[in-house]
Amino acid sequence: MLMLARRVVAALSFAGLTAALFRLRGQGGVAQQQGGWRELTDVELIGR
Repeated sequence: MLMLARRVVAALSFAGLTAALFRLRGQGGVAQQQGGWRELTDVELIGR
């Protein structure tokens, strides 16, 4: 049972370390600055 617990802890530690490295070294970029959602005018709501 102790061997299984050690393996689980080691696997979780490795996964956490890998995720942290990806997070720190990742190329996140900049969020989109234009486009996307916008508020509709009355004419756009009615004018079909």
